[in-house]
Amino acid sequence: MHMSSSATGASSATASSPATGTSTVDFRNRIDREHARRIGRAWIELRRGAAASALRAYLFGTEKALEQGQMDALDLLTRRDERPMKELAARLRVEPSTATRAVQRLENDGLVERFTSPEDGRVVLVRITDEGRRRHDAVAARRSIAMMHILSEFDPSERAQLADLMDRLITSIDGVVGRLDGADEPETN
Repeated sequence: MHMSSSATGASSATASSPATGTSTVDFRNRIDREHARRIGRAWIELRRGAAASALRAYLFGTEKALEQGQMDALDLLTRRDERPMKELAARLRVEPSTATRAVQRLENDGLVERFTSPEDGRVVLVRITDEGRRRHDAVAARRSIAMMHILSEFDPSERAQLADLMDRLITSIDGVVGRLDGADEPETN
C-alpha cells in the first residue's frame, strides 16, 4: 500500500492486490472512498450493531449464553470424538492460550472434558460432553433458522454471488494480515 499526503494535508492511499492483480483502490477517488465507507459501516454492524446483538442473543441465549468462540469450538468438537488442544487452536485460528481459556470456560460449564492422551502424556485432548452436544444442537438449530430467513432475502443467484464474495473477503483478509504483519507503519502528518 502506498500512503501519501495530499496538498491539503489529508492522507490518501492507493493499494492494489499483488496476489490477484485486481484493480487499484484509490481513496482520492470519491467512489472508492464511498465503497470503503459502506463496507466499513457494514463490518461494524456485523460485529456490534443492534441487530447483530439481537441475533447473538437469539442464537446463543441470554442465560448461560455461549460466546461465539465457544460455539466455534463446539462446532469442531461435534465433528470428531476428540481433538488435541493444539489442533483445536489451529482450526479455530487462535493462539493456544486463547483456545485453552475458551475450553476452560466450556469445561467449567460441563460442555467439554479435557484429558491426557493415553498414547502421549504430553498431549491434552478435548471432547464434547452430552450436555455440550445438546447445547450445540440447540444453537445450531436456531442458527439454521436464522440463516434460512437471512438468505431468503436474496434470490438464488445472489446467494451464490454472496457466498463467492464472502469466500474472497476471507481470503483477502488473510492475505492482508499476512502482508501487514511485517509491513512498516503508514506515514502520518
